[in-house]
Amino acid sequence: MSELPGGARRTLGPTGFDITSIGFGAWAIGGDRRSGWGPQDDDESIAAIRRALDLGVNWIDTAPLYGLGHSEEVVGRALRGMSDPPYVFTKCSFVWDDAGTVTQSLTAESVAAEVEASLQRLGVEALDLYQIHWPEGVDDQLEEGWQTMADLKSAGKIRAIGVSNLDVAQMKRLEPIAPIATSQPPYSLVDRGVEASVLPYCAATGVGVLSYSPMASGVLAGHWSPARLAQLQDSDWRKGHDQFLRYYTQPNWPNTEALLEGLARVAQRYGCSQGAVAVAWVLANPDLTAAIVGFRRPSQVDGLVDALTVRLDPDEIAMLRELGEAATCE
Repeated sequence: MSELPGGARRTLGPTGFDITSIGFGAWAIGGDRRSGWGPQDDDESIAAIRRALDLGVNWIDTAPLYGLGHSEEVVGRALRGMSDPPYVFTKCSFVWDDAGTVTQSLTAESVAAEVEASLQRLGVEALDLYQIHWPEGVDDQLEEGWQTMADLKSAGKIRAIGVSNLDVAQMKRLEPIAPIATSQPPYSLVDRGVEASVLPYCAATGVGVLSYSPMASGVLAGHWSPARLAQLQDSDWRKGHDQFLRYYTQPNWPNTEALLEGLARVAQRYGCSQGAVAVAWVLANPDLTAAIVGFRRPSQVDGLVDALTVRLDPDEIAMLRELGEAATCE
């Protein structure tokens, strides 16, 4: 791994992990299965992982749900034989049967089985960080699942335990059982809901924060426009999904366009991509530890790793926030 500039690494909450402030997000490389991003070439995915590691990125975030185990398998292939592997973070709560029907469970038996399956797919002896993926559908099992994760940590199967997409009330329920090391919420210029509750709670309690979707699933990367939406693959979850499409339809598009133009101006100033500026804006929030950035091809990696070196000034941060607020659709 290459040496990164000062400030590019941060300590992840109480884990003690010294991680780069961006990590490799492995959702898209799961391919076009269940909530996928369209067809993906596994060899390109592996090349993208290795390129990110060559540039100094030292952690990968994945989940069994991404391609129904396929993302974890690809990550495992990419890491096979490495003498200095990155940290590997994954998740639990989604399971599926032989027909590919997905359900949720956080029972002790299910979580224990998920850990073993992830260890096998990833080809590692222990999971560096294990996270509850989504609480919806299993809220009544949160405590059972969390206790099981704590027990598996004590057994050496897991090094740290965290949560994703849990609100403050749910996190408070888990703290008496075992401390929460990390929280993984969505956060971007157009998705700032956690600023009012989750981020202050994590800051006050010392929980590390790994934000996902810092480019709003590609909205802020600057590659999309209303005319280009037809190019989305049918198996890409964004096609027909209002969470993505709303930014490109009237009356929202003019505000989205203004935000993209603002990102482009700042990107030109720093000689980097619009996506790197969007990620740098997220990283400027002191309540966050790091951001998960999704890659699908090696060609995407270099331009987004630039976010590690971009330091926005207060005026740029404020200007982009104002444009982001105008573009946000509630």
